[in-house]
Amino acid sequence: MTTLVPADKRDDDDLEVMRARLADLEAALGEREADVERYRADLHSFGVDYRRRVGVLHDQLDGLELAIAEAELGELAKRAEAGSSGGAASGEPAAVAPRYTTDAVRKLFRDVAKAIHPDLALDEITRDQRHALMIEANRAYALGDAEQLRWILRAWEQSPEAVPGSDSEAMRLRCARRIARIEEQMEMLARGLADLKASPLGRLKAMVDEAAGKGKDLVRDMVVRLKRDILAATNRLDAMRPPQQR
Repeated sequence: MTTLVPADKRDDDDLEVMRARLADLEAALGEREADVERYRADLHSFGVDYRRRVGVLHDQLDGLELAIAEAELGELAKRAEAGSSGGAASGEPAAVAPRYTTDAVRKLFRDVAKAIHPDLALDEITRDQRHALMIEANRAYALGDAEQLRWILRAWEQSPEAVPGSDSEAMRLRCARRIARIEEQMEMLARGLADLKASPLGRLKAMVDEAAGKGKDLVRDMVVRLKRDILAATNRLDAMRPPQQR
C-alpha cells in the first residue's frame, strides 16, 4: 500500500534538506576563509623574515657586483645624467577624460537603481548589500560602462535578496541561490589560495617548509652562501681599487 505525502509536507522536507546543506556550506565557507587568511598571514610573515635575513644580503651583493662591473669598465665615477632631455616633453599626453554617459546608459542606470536602491531594503544586511552594489553602479555610470551596469543588474536579479515572498517556493528559491553563491565563493577562495601558493614567494616558502621537514634550514644556508659571496666580492673590489683608495 502506497502512502501519499501531501505536497506541502514534501515542500517542507525539501526546504529542510536545503537549509541543512546551506548550514554545512556556511560552516565550510568559514573554515576555508580562515584557511586562506591563515596562509596569507603566514606568507606575509615568511616574506618579512626572508627580506630581513636574505633580502638585505642580496642587495649588498648586487651593489658590490655593480661596483665591480663599473671598475672593470673603468667607469667608477659614471652616473646617469638626469633630465638630459631637458625635462618632461611638451607632448606628454593629458589625463584621459572620463567618458560621458549616453541616453542608453542613463536608462540602464535608472533600471539598476530602481532594482537595488538601499531604501528598498527590509533589513540591515540586505541594505548593506544593496549599498555596496549601488556604489559599484555609481562608479560604472560615471565611466559610462554599460556592460558593468548590466552585470550588476544580472547579479542582483540572480541574488537571494531579489526573491520576494514568504511562501515555501520563495524560501526554497532563496535558499538555492544562497547555496549557489556560497559554492561560488568557495571556488573563488580555492583559486585565490592556489594563486598564493603558486606565487614566487609561495613556491619559495614551500621549498623552505619542505627542507625544514627534512631537518634543514634552507634560509640559513642561503645566508651563509650570500655572506661568503659578499666577502669574496668585497675582496675582489678592494683588489681592483688603487692603493690610495683601499
